[in-house]
This record gives sequence, C-alpha cells and structure tokens, in this order.
Amino acid sequence: MTQVQLQQLQKQLWNIANTLRGKMGADEFRDYILGFIFFKYLSEKSINFANQLLQDEEADFTYTELDKNNAEHIPYITEIKKLAIAEVGYALLPDQLFHTLAQRGRQGEFILDDLSATLKAIEQSTLGSDSADDFANLFEDLDLNSTKLGNSASDRNELVAKVLSHLDDIDFDISNTESDVLGDAYEYLIGEFASGAGKKAGEFYTPQTVSTLLAKIVTQGKERLRSVYDPTCGSGSLLLRVKREVQDVDMIYGQEMNRTTYNLARMNMILHDVHFAKFDIKQEDTLIRPQHIDKRFDAVVANPPFSANWSADPLFLQDERFSNFGKLAPSSKADMAFVQHMLYQLDHNGTMAVVLPHGVLFRGSSEGVIRKYLIEQLNVIDTIIGLPANIFYGTSIPTCILVLKKNREHTGNILFIDASNDFEKQKNQNKLLPQHLDNIIGAFENRQDIEKYAKVATLQEVKDNDYNLNIPRYVDTFEAEAEIDLDAIAKQLQALEQDSQVTDQVIADFCQKLGIDSPFTEAK
Repeated sequence: MTQVQLQQLQKQLWNIANTLRGKMGADEFRDYILGFIFFKYLSEKSINFANQLLQDEEADFTYTELDKNNAEHIPYITEIKKLAIAEVGYALLPDQLFHTLAQRGRQGEFILDDLSATLKAIEQSTLGSDSADDFANLFEDLDLNSTKLGNSASDRNELVAKVLSHLDDIDFDISNTESDVLGDAYEYLIGEFASGAGKKAGEFYTPQTVSTLLAKIVTQGKERLRSVYDPTCGSGSLLLRVKREVQDVDMIYGQEMNRTTYNLARMNMILHDVHFAKFDIKQEDTLIRPQHIDKRFDAVVANPPFSANWSADPLFLQDERFSNFGKLAPSSKADMAFVQHMLYQLDHNGTMAVVLPHGVLFRGSSEGVIRKYLIEQLNVIDTIIGLPANIFYGTSIPTCILVLKKNREHTGNILFIDASNDFEKQKNQNKLLPQHLDNIIGAFENRQDIEKYAKVATLQEVKDNDYNLNIPRYVDTFEAEAEIDLDAIAKQLQALEQDSQVTDQVIADFCQKLGIDSPFTEAK
C-alpha cells in the first residue's frame, strides 16, 4: 500500500469514527471505534488461520462456509478452535465473525445482543489458556446498551450496524506480512483522538516523533533486544515504536494504571501482531504495586504523568528502589520516583530514556538530594536533552529527556543537548520533524561540543554547578545583539533632516501659489 493509499484509509477510518461521535467525548467514542476495529482484526485473523488449516487438509470449503449445525462440519470447527486458542490465543466460531454480524446488521436485523455475546465469547475462549490474562475483560469498555449510542435499543442497533457495515467494506490487508497497514492506521487514530482529548491525552499517548526519539536512543547500536519495559505504558505506542527500531524484541513488558488505557494497550499489541506470549502488560499503580519488580530490562522507556501526586509514604524508604537515596520524591511531584523505579529495573548494560518536566533538572530539597546521588554516587546520568515547549498533548510546558545507563562508556562527563528550538510551529502545538530528530540523534551519537546546541560537560563542571543540570548552564545559546554604529546613525538623521527641510519648502511654495497659509507658517 502506498503512502497515499494509507492516508486515504486513515481518513476513511476517521470519518467512520465520527459517525459514532454524537454526544460522546473524544475518549469515549475512541473506545468504541477502536474496539470495533480490533474485533474486525481478530475476525480476519481467525479466518486466515482457519483457512490455512483447511487448505492443508485439502478441504473443499472455507471457514466462513462451516455450519455448527452440520454434523460433518463440527469436527472441523472443534479442531480449529483448539488450535486457534493454542496458537493465536483466542477462537471465533463461523457465526461470530465480524463479516457475518455486519451483514446481518445491513439487512436490518437486531445484532446488539449477539455482538455483545460474541465479544464476551472471545474473552471466555481463552480461559485456562496461556493467553487468558491478555484477553481478560478486553472489551469491557464497549457498553452497547449505553444511551450515548442512542436513546432506544433500535437507535443503538442502527448506529452500531452502520459503523460495522462501513468497516466491513474496508480491506485491512492483514495477510500482507510486508506491511502493517492496520497497525499504522490504528496508531493514526490513537493520535487523532489524543489531539482532541485535552489533558486526558497525556494519559495514553506520546507524540510519535518523541516516541521515535526515545526508541532510537535506547536501541542505539543494537539489532535486537531481550526485553523492553515501560512502567507507564499508556496505549503501548512507545513500546511498539521501540520494537520497530530493531529486528526483534524477545519480550515486551508494560504497566498502566488506567483500566481503559490498559485495555487499549493490550489491543494495540495484538493488533500489531505481537504474539500473546511475547508481551506482558499489567494494570496497577507502578510506584505502589510494581508488577515486574523481579525483572531487569535491556531498554526502559517512559513518558510518565508530569509532576503527578504519589503517597511518598516514609515506608518507601525501606523499598530497595528508593532506600539508598535517603530521600523520597515529594508527594506533589513523583517525577524522580519514576526515575528511581526505572533505574532499579534497568539491566546492567541497558539504557533508559524518560521524558520529564524541566524542574527535575534544578529543583532543590529532596529532588536535589536524589539528583546529586544519581550523579556523584551512581554516575548513571549520561545525557540530558532539552525539548521544545508545547509538543505534548494537554500541556504546553517545555520538557526534557533523561538518558541513564548503569554501565556508562563516558564515565567522566554528561552530554547536554539543547533542542528547544528544533520544531515546526503548527496550528495548536509544535512538532518535531524528521530533520530535528536527525540533529538530536546525531549529537547524541557523536558526543561532541556543538556551538549553541550541545556541550560535553565534565563531572567537575556539574559539581561546580552544585549538581544543577539546567541546560542553559552548560549550553550557551546567547545571541549577541548586532553592534550599532552611532556615527553612521547620526549622519543618517542629519540627511533625513536636510531632506525634510527641502520637502517643507516645496510644500510652502505650493501653498503660496494656491493662496493658502502654509502649515509651516508661524501663528501670529
């Protein structure tokens, strides 16, 4: 599929999404349209899987032609279901397929009850299997009885049938292993919903260019990763971006506190063809109840909620993640707590990159103590990258990226990059472009001083600055004003005065010829 065709598909899906909008907010109709798209994906994947099995058996019918009421077909249906659960993680019967329900809706049938039962059946088909956790309650946000879909059951059925019919007409081309058309379209929709979700957008989405930047940083010089982890994974887009930067990632781990966003992350993984055995996304508060605390990861990435509240309970001083620092991040700003957590789970030879507000670079009190310990005792801070203001949904503040490594090659310095002016101004927010990413990655890889852009500062310089990491202390972006030649300005003023006098005389002569008073005649 060409880029133009992909853009047409994205526009088509966005138009279908807006069919659902009605009285719903962006985050609400997002859950419905993404859920329906996901159901269509599962259905088409089931058909492809089953048809391959039937082809191997040299059967003279396809999966959609099987009938559970036909005794000759039952053995096929039973065996396909068993193999599907083991290999793709779930099972759909022929009469539960997306196309079947969409066709019935087109013909005016009432399909809401059967659709609800089908979505529940997908979840229940996995019970007792290895994929059970990845599918449990996956469709719980698709309330087909919600009055937001219509005041009456008939109205709701008509709307849902209309949406399914439109989606049924689209070919997602999921059998094409050379492209990820549906995955790209899904990411596009998530981004579009984020742009209309205001402050809530930060809960589930990191702008794609920022995700790409983080992914390139943690995969630098690597072709594959044993593991990648995001403790505040949102929709999972950042994890998937890391996966794209290398040939393979053996295992993807994530944790997300918001239940709806957690469901979206699992859908996003499956829809991007990440096998259920190769990802482990959990739903819990990472700082209070970390779900992967016994693991260490090759790459750790995150865009945590900026300056979020957390308990900062003194009992956390006994937690291995925080105990060595002697101080906890303040209860009103959990930024450093996320850094400490991520560092604890980073493998010895791994790299972590986290987006944070600028305050973590210079705020004092307990945050200053933690920052000093990271630099002086652990020497794990490798690079600080200043990003432009207004590039994130829901906030206009400037942000930075902290890059940490436990086994640093450059132990005697910290690299500072000021990319705060690297952006294109768009209607509602600023955007990093590919050339801006190239500039940042180039500076990160070369690790050399670049006038007004990058500085390799020694640890002694950082110490002399009392461990303050505020970027302007190291990267001088001051632009001197152009010198003014006062003699030349004086001569210009004199020339203007002479020209003015000539003009005044011309006007006075005209006035005399017209027999009127000159504006330059002194009042008598």
